[in-house]
Amino acid sequence: MENPVAPRAAALATATAALLLAATGCSDSGTKDSSPATAAALASQKLSWQKCGAPSQAEGSGDAPSPPPGGGEWKCATLRVPLDYDNPEAGSVKLALIRAEALDKDRRIGSLIFNFGGPGGSGVTTLPAAAGDYDKLRARYDLVSFDPRGVGSSAPVQCESDSQLDRYFAQDFTPDDAAEEKSLTDNMKSFAATCQSNSGRVLPHVGTTGAARDMDLMRQVLGDDKLYYFGISYGTELGGVYAHLFPKNVGRAVFDAVVDPTSTSEQGALGQAKGFQLALDNFAQDCVDRGDKCQLAGANVKEVEDGIVKLLAGLDKQPIPGSGTRMLTQTEATNGIAQALYSKEYWQLLEQGVDEAQGGNGALLLALSDAMNGRAKDGTYSNIQAANTAINCADFKDRYSLDRTKAKLPEFRKVSAVFGDFLGWGLLGCTAWPVPGQWSTPEVSAPGAAPIVVVGNTGDPATPYEGAKHMAEKLGPGVGVELTYKGQGHGAYNSGSKCVQDAVNTYLLDGRAPAAGTVCQ
Repeated sequence: MENPVAPRAAALATATAALLLAATGCSDSGTKDSSPATAAALASQKLSWQKCGAPSQAEGSGDAPSPPPGGGEWKCATLRVPLDYDNPEAGSVKLALIRAEALDKDRRIGSLIFNFGGPGGSGVTTLPAAAGDYDKLRARYDLVSFDPRGVGSSAPVQCESDSQLDRYFAQDFTPDDAAEEKSLTDNMKSFAATCQSNSGRVLPHVGTTGAARDMDLMRQVLGDDKLYYFGISYGTELGGVYAHLFPKNVGRAVFDAVVDPTSTSEQGALGQAKGFQLALDNFAQDCVDRGDKCQLAGANVKEVEDGIVKLLAGLDKQPIPGSGTRMLTQTEATNGIAQALYSKEYWQLLEQGVDEAQGGNGALLLALSDAMNGRAKDGTYSNIQAANTAINCADFKDRYSLDRTKAKLPEFRKVSAVFGDFLGWGLLGCTAWPVPGQWSTPEVSAPGAAPIVVVGNTGDPATPYEGAKHMAEKLGPGVGVELTYKGQGHGAYNSGSKCVQDAVNTYLLDGRAPAAGTVCQ
């Protein structure tokens, strides 16, 4: 879930990890090139791989990447791509790439390109942080990721300043009266206008279709006949769009934590409300099952959740101290709770954060919210949320009026007392956006493509399980191969399930897809 500036399937799952892991990367925004740029001409470019430096602020800041597990080093490069594939005269932009070369050169298959989600997440910072999970794949693949157009160091969308973003993310995103409604809509208009002022050249060109075409150019420049791809969360939508545009170029591909390609922006937001509520129910049940070992009061799920609802209602009236001079608002608390539900590993942080906030200390929930929003400890922001909004709004056509949004709220509240209002009001996220959207739902049919393994997690809060079935169906017969994981958290491959990892690794390394309908416990 993102901040309600952009209702869409999952924000970057590893945003929580960013709270705990050092960010890594390299930078080169390269937004000023005005020479004609055709994909055919750019396909012959040679990449200059250099040792990676520290990431840019837009990527999340931090230190240069530590060496990858297994030895070697991370190398970074920039890839020139057309700003507008249909208008070469518009010039080009540069995409930031990162790579760790395959360990077994004699058995190397090619480059395995990762997109970890968002939209808006920096692959250049995420891949090194997560590389330990993909050790076995590095045996035969170069591990490659990138900052998609508009993201991180790839012609990043820039909107408001750090201090402005502090105020923006702290505001009341669930207004209770006309004055609060006006404040919210005015702030959204101002945010959109600032994005247009600072990044107007790139805003029309940051959608998923352009990113998919970038991946095909990337494939060619990396020297692969086929695209080998691992897409997670929003990365599954990007992969589906790629497969539709270039079915004959699909090699071995895996989609994990699958975005539902049949969902409109509204259906996606409502699905997330249900998904996060399911995850909260599971968290609360775990708390009840642990009895006195759980710090939260409540003899059953409802009582635990009632305590959280009461906390949020209190914060709506009076924020509590957070960190330094910053206060924890209702919006940031809701955001922080959602962030901790992305992984069962963070349930302990959620329990502690809620308990402390109930006692008047909002520091931990504020830190979790900051992780979602891309705020570093020094108060600087990455551009994850600016890019997230820009990509969402470039993709989806829907533009909701205030009255239409308010009419939808009862349906959202019915499915979640905690997240319903938050995600319902998020329907306003693209209303003031200066660029029109492309589709109601993305086209992902890919007749003739190689099999794509589609992994769904029954307890996924951000990309509900049903999305995997719909993606497999839409990819088409013989293409989408569904694999189910009965677990918790966002995604399956990194859940620790040996069953899921073995099935995925066997396909990517040996070309043997699991039987459709396989279930991992």
